[in-house]
Amino acid sequence: MQAGCDDFGAGPTYPNGYVMYVDVRDVSNAHIQAFEIASASGRYCLVDSSLHFSDIIKIIRESFPNFKLAEKCVEAEQVEVWLAINFSKEKAKGLGIEFTPLEVSLKDIVERLKEMNYIS
Repeated sequence: MQAGCDDFGAGPTYPNGYVMYVDVRDVSNAHIQAFEIASASGRYCLVDSSLHFSDIIKIIRESFPNFKLAEKCVEAEQVEVWLAINFSKEKAKGLGIEFTPLEVSLKDIVERLKEMNYIS
């Protein structure tokens, strides 16, 4: 687990790309709602947003300013750039899903990792 934390943003650079995000608690809620709502059918793509790694590091830095995080993005020539992809939230909204803001999710994740002594 520690290696994953280090890979994310503690090295000299962070990845040059975008990641799609959804809080696992929202996914759990969507499963329950899809089971309980009779009109629910088909597939649901649950993606709250697509953010660049720099935005994620900025959010973590604002809540946890003492964390050592990468300061710059890896050079585009060194790696393949991951592009942003956007998905419609309309079908998920039909289940009554209100996505948890990324700021809340990241804060909860970091606090939990600290409680478990994976990070300090």
